[in-house]
Amino acid sequence: MLIIRRILHGSSAVALLLVPVLPAGAAVPGDAPPPGVVGGERLGAAGAQVAPGPGAPPLPKDLTGQSWVVADAGSGQVLAAFNAHAQLPPASTLKMLFADTVLPRFPASQVHRVTWTELQGMGAGSSLVGIKEDLDYKVEDLWRGVFLSSGNDAVHVLANMNGGVAKTVADMQARAEQLQARDTHVVSPDGYDMDGQVTSAYDLTLFARAGLRNPEFRGYCATRWAQFPGAVDKKTGQRGSFGIANTDRLLGKYPGLIGVKNGYTTNAGATYTGAAERDGRTLLVTVMHPANGTKVYDEAAALLDWGFAAAGKVTPVGALAEDGAPEQQAPAAAAQPVADAPAPSGTPAGSAPPAAPAGPASGLAAHAAAGGPGPATWSAVGLCAAVAVAGLLRLRALRRRAARSGG
Repeated sequence: MLIIRRILHGSSAVALLLVPVLPAGAAVPGDAPPPGVVGGERLGAAGAQVAPGPGAPPLPKDLTGQSWVVADAGSGQVLAAFNAHAQLPPASTLKMLFADTVLPRFPASQVHRVTWTELQGMGAGSSLVGIKEDLDYKVEDLWRGVFLSSGNDAVHVLANMNGGVAKTVADMQARAEQLQARDTHVVSPDGYDMDGQVTSAYDLTLFARAGLRNPEFRGYCATRWAQFPGAVDKKTGQRGSFGIANTDRLLGKYPGLIGVKNGYTTNAGATYTGAAERDGRTLLVTVMHPANGTKVYDEAAALLDWGFAAAGKVTPVGALAEDGAPEQQAPAAAAQPVADAPAPSGTPAGSAPPAAPAGPASGLAAHAAAGGPGPATWSAVGLCAAVAVAGLLRLRALRRRAARSGG
């Protein structure tokens, strides 16, 4: 609703100011997020955070991870944490956010022919599953390449199917904001070391919790091995396949482990998020950058053991933020690869067109979608306000001139 107020009258031109009336409790567009630490103030403190009660076991000794979190996936309670919001390079654990963002957009049975362009732009030394150009792949095979082999080539093919790498990065950032993962800044969809790309143990735990609510995500991350489509034999014309195994060293070894994702890069060191179920309780653990890469699994297993023993005997030190996406969010329509689509007018050739956010609209667009004034109305507000101010200044000038002349 708009209220029209006359603010100037007399010899000067009449100017109208349109004052928008927002629904009760609505945030003004552009407002800063509410203060405080996501998940609770203790999670913003440095060092180990734990509140043991009677009979609670001590935390594992000799933990070297720069940041870690142990949380209950069901209740969202954070049982213990260490530098939970420290911003660190993510490595391939960022693929959890990629999968949570993109996986719902394409049916598993969809077939896609890979182009040369889709396999470009990967960082040197990237982990690969072995995708070849000019061959057909089912979407479900591409996702097995992401989850089992941590294949950056599979990520780039799926990102191009989603409209391009730049659009996918924007979609992932929007999804992170829905999850209140405010420590995360996405630069590449595969987690490869890039300047400014960071996340936190807290945010990675949010990504895992959200992803595991999708049965497909849960199924892929729990898969220990699979056959992956190979090249075509030139003599027989038959297409072969080869075996791939999940690089998560705890999968199949730690009792009750569900998944989720491991990673390693030079800058990030080893990173790991795992989920395990025992006696009807599912725990999540994230460990980032321990003293050496092999210790990430030992420390994650030790924290899971502690969490199952400590559950019900410690006071939570925080909570996992809830997903801000609509409960029945419709999957986005499959986008055409940028390389195969003509650039819209005004867009440089080869660049991605502006992407619609993966989640609900924000700012002015969100207010318009909720029934409030849209962007055009706000533009009119700004114009009318400018006219009003100009009229007021002219009126004051005329009055001063009249006063000087005695009139």
